[in-house]
Amino acid sequence: MKQKNAFIAAAALLIAAIALGVFLFRGQGSAGAPSAAQSQAALTRTDTPTFGEPSALVHIVEFLDPACGTCGEFYPFVKKMMAANPGKIRISVRYAPFHPGSDQVVKVIEAARMQGQFSQTLEALFASQSVWVQNHHANVDLIWGPLGALGLDLERVKIDMNSPEIAQRVQRDLADANSLGVVMTPEFFVNGKPLPSFGYEQLKTLVDDALASAK
Repeated sequence: MKQKNAFIAAAALLIAAIALGVFLFRGQGSAGAPSAAQSQAALTRTDTPTFGEPSALVHIVEFLDPACGTCGEFYPFVKKMMAANPGKIRISVRYAPFHPGSDQVVKVIEAARMQGQFSQTLEALFASQSVWVQNHHANVDLIWGPLGALGLDLERVKIDMNSPEIAQRVQRDLADANSLGVVMTPEFFVNGKPLPSFGYEQLKTLVDDALASAK
């Protein structure tokens, strides 16, 4: 009888422990999941490079890595979509420098942006990836040649890229990418919606649907 009671008591404790574990797991999951407001804040920052009309009804947010070959391929594709829909699309560029060494290249881009040369610098780096990206590693020491024709004050860039403000901006973008579940680049959000799957057509469909809904 005593053994039976002990067995029942042990079983009850086990059930209680499982229930408590489920409760704590659900509680942690709820606390860890970003709210809609948090997700929106992670998508849009006031100091993010943005192109297009502020009043555009379709907003594309792109997380990119300048050392990512696919990012370089998608960049002109997105520009063509904007050109085909004047005044209807704006794009915000966020950084997700996942390649080793790419965070330093992002700092250079941000320093160039301080001289009004953001898009020119980004496009020059995309065009010259074969020079400074080696075995998926970004070598910041090899980017200065490709950037030499832009008219940048490169000495100023080398100073500004090490500013605490730029470092904080890069770390914030990485943190936002992580909170939004971005694990590869490029990653796109169209009016807050992520791509259902990766590809040119998937992005175009999401943009076309957003344009149709905005009419």
